[in-house]
Amino acid sequence: MTPPSAHHVVAVVAYDSQLKWALGLVAEFRRRGWTATVIAPSDIRTALSDAQTAAYGEVDLQRMPWEDTLAAARSADAVILSIQGPLVQRFTDDLELLRRQAPSADREPVVVAGWVGIIIEKVIAGYLDRCAADVVAVSSADNLRDFDEAAMLLGLPRDNLLLSGLPLLPASPAPVGSGPVRTVVFADQPTVPAGAADRAYVYQRLIEYARAHPDRRVLLRPRHRPDEGTFHVMRHHPETVVMRLPVAPVNFSITYEPITDLLCDADLLLTVSSTAGLEAVGRGVRTAFISDLGIHEKHGNHVLLASGLLATFDDVTADRLPVPREAWIADMFAGDGASRPVERVVDRVEDLVTVPYGERPGAVIAQSSHVRGRIATHEHRRHMPAAAQPAAMRAANNSTVPFSRTAARARAGLRRRARLAAQAVLPRSLYDRLLDARRRRRAQ
Repeated sequence: MTPPSAHHVVAVVAYDSQLKWALGLVAEFRRRGWTATVIAPSDIRTALSDAQTAAYGEVDLQRMPWEDTLAAARSADAVILSIQGPLVQRFTDDLELLRRQAPSADREPVVVAGWVGIIIEKVIAGYLDRCAADVVAVSSADNLRDFDEAAMLLGLPRDNLLLSGLPLLPASPAPVGSGPVRTVVFADQPTVPAGAADRAYVYQRLIEYARAHPDRRVLLRPRHRPDEGTFHVMRHHPETVVMRLPVAPVNFSITYEPITDLLCDADLLLTVSSTAGLEAVGRGVRTAFISDLGIHEKHGNHVLLASGLLATFDDVTADRLPVPREAWIADMFAGDGASRPVERVVDRVEDLVTVPYGERPGAVIAQSSHVRGRIATHEHRRHMPAAAQPAAMRAANNSTVPFSRTAARARAGLRRRARLAAQAVLPRSLYDRLLDARRRRRAQ
């Protein structure tokens, strides 16, 4: 057997949440003697600022074009695809096409894919995007049931589905904390809730909570800074919205300290549907998913009904804190409780790394009618007029597009910063009139 020190893993990421997910796996690979490279493809949409990267320690993040990323993956022993589902599908399909064009006699990487947080939409679509990976890291038992059924109905092998649990979580949750609540953290989300009025409601209730409990620190943790980005585009940043509200008490503040660090001192975590809630449960921090705005797919809290942790601001202000249901805990913290999710994933990779490529799950699934059909469709579209090609394909066929995309992202960033500045300094009525005028001009 090849010694572990000879093995190399490549992690492909695009956003900070994906980087966090990938680095948890990379750390376990390195603990076992593997070397690692973390890559952000330079010709797809990414949002990884220096500050976001630095939050996870010293990360040697490399940026290279998609084609070079594919080449780096093929030369590795394993590749972690910590990217959006459609990009996972594109990556695995491109790998399969490369194998057909230039078969490798030496090795092919074991491909790992998964989800960086709670799945709130596109459950089956997300699975099918990832189904050609050798290891599909499934976060919960209820997700596994859905994927199993979809695979059975499509005639897909199911042995690549690994009930690992979310790699951000421990093997089993710590006992729920007790004692007085001194530090409360609210984990904000970029688009939940989406509207300015709903976001203002949430922040005002946090301010009122702080006023009702002057002996407690109340920390609002935005998903990112105003000049940063992530996969979901935030329109109403907490800093801007809070400025429009009455002055908050001194025990309320906005912080950008990493959520993992904040959980070390937190006695209570509040959020609408952030994955930070699962991390808090894993740490034994009392947790409540705020339901004041309703239980709805657009808020992502519909998948948390079984948790037992939905509560209102009235509840938490009165210290009526919810307790997680045991059945939900068993679903979310899968396994025997002896091994962590990252260990289960890396164990499976090490089992497969010495298996010939043709015998791995991904190779078998690549020959299924489902995957062969989608690759054939992809290849057929490549030779069709541009009007029948998706944007990513047109970009790959036009060397000027990546530059145009970069320029467009830069312009979008400038517009976003200008909008935030305008929201901060202009009266609300004037800002709304200017925004309406701009929309009317664009509609003409």
